[in-house]
Amino acid sequence: MDKFLPFIGMVVAIMALTGSMILNKAAMSKGTNEYIIVVYANALSALILLPYILIFHRSERPPLTLSILCRIFMLALFGCSSQIFGNIGIAYSSPTLATAMLNLTPAFTFVLAIIFRMEKVNWRSSSSQAKICGTVVSITGAFVVTFYKGLQIIQQSISLSNSPNQLLFSSQSNWILGGLFLAAEAFSTSLWFIMQAFVVQKYPAVVFIVFYQCLFTTIQSAAFTLVAVRDASAWELRLDMGLIAILYAGIVSSVLRYSLVTWCVWKAGAFFCSMFKPLGIIFSVIVGVTFLGDSVYLGSLIGALIIVIGFYAMMWGKATEEELVESLGQNKVPLLQNNIQEQ
Repeated sequence: MDKFLPFIGMVVAIMALTGSMILNKAAMSKGTNEYIIVVYANALSALILLPYILIFHRSERPPLTLSILCRIFMLALFGCSSQIFGNIGIAYSSPTLATAMLNLTPAFTFVLAIIFRMEKVNWRSSSSQAKICGTVVSITGAFVVTFYKGLQIIQQSISLSNSPNQLLFSSQSNWILGGLFLAAEAFSTSLWFIMQAFVVQKYPAVVFIVFYQCLFTTIQSAAFTLVAVRDASAWELRLDMGLIAILYAGIVSSVLRYSLVTWCVWKAGAFFCSMFKPLGIIFSVIVGVTFLGDSVYLGSLIGALIIVIGFYAMMWGKATEEELVESLGQNKVPLLQNNIQEQ
């Protein structure tokens, strides 16, 4: 069960994230501002968790120091950046491209783990070579997805918006811009995984971390939105797709997903959690084409296939590494956690 539960948790988390992307795309197509969604969703998440941290398990909470608060603030900053970059990228492209680009997260996480000395690389080891090659292949696939749109394989059949900007969003230049923002989202998500591992190791109270993270993200995103959005009417909530996207993002994508991911990072390590991104591609294609009328392009499929090949090369390298550790009779500790303990 210790191995199975983190697996199930990450599958649910990825499905929650993909569903939020699709609803956000639908809401933005109807005119909801992408920054407003981030503010209201995180504010709702913080309000949902507030009674829990005030009433339940107060005696079990570790002491909250200034150092821990600063770490959580940085964690929230990476999460806030990831959400904003993601919504902008989806506005310019599609949820299908977004889920494909998120498969860069394991590659970025591996590179950052090497930079922060959380991951040791043996250049002569086949497992390390597989992870390095997988990283290069994944990044190559990201370039293909971003800069090669290709032929339209599945034609758009349903239109959610009659906006005159619809043709602009489907242009090649905006597709590239969306891909770049989605790559920035993947990099921010990798930083979020790295910082998550540090925070959980020092402060093993999942719900409290999620609450403070949502609170700080609300403050950070609100400060950014006040500068970026000058139209006061954009803050108004209406009974439309925007409200549905905010409720889903606040309850499911933030509270449920953040809690699951934080727990899974604690139990299985950041690299393990980052490896579940390819699952979102299938879900986003089916739902995006069926309900949003998204078009599927040849470049997206080719690039996604290349990224997934790189992803599984990295996963094979990690699995081989763990088998070697077990064969040597050592205690297997999740990636990033063992090196954090040594620091």
